[in-house]
Amino acid sequence: MYKRQEQALSVARRRGRALVEHEEVAAGSVLPLLADDAVRAFADGLLRALYEHDATGRGDLVASLRAWLARHGQWDAAAADLGVHRHTLRYRMRRVEEILGRSLDDPDVRMELWLALQATSGPPGRG
Repeated sequence: MYKRQEQALSVARRRGRALVEHEEVAAGSVLPLLADDAVRAFADGLLRALYEHDATGRGDLVASLRAWLARHGQWDAAAADLGVHRHTLRYRMRRVEEILGRSLDDPDVRMELWLALQATSGPPGRG
């Protein structure tokens, strides 16, 4: 089977459909693919430590990360969205890096975190 056909078949199976045309997959958004259970499990695992940190009341790292990524790392704009000083946001992003053991300077890390945030809507185990 050709790669494009395999990809379309894989998407069709995940969506519970008998058929998906490759053009439908290629022309659409990647976001519907995030509904996959394996993607959600990856996202939950990646973000779990941040949700656990936030649950202690010691900061709002998940919302801060989401705002910072949504603003493409623009400190002032993201801080304004959150209603905090840019230095507060910088501190929070350093905490995110420390907790996750990953550098936000790495575009692959930022992409994984953004996709993980899109695939989840709250702490793991939320039901």
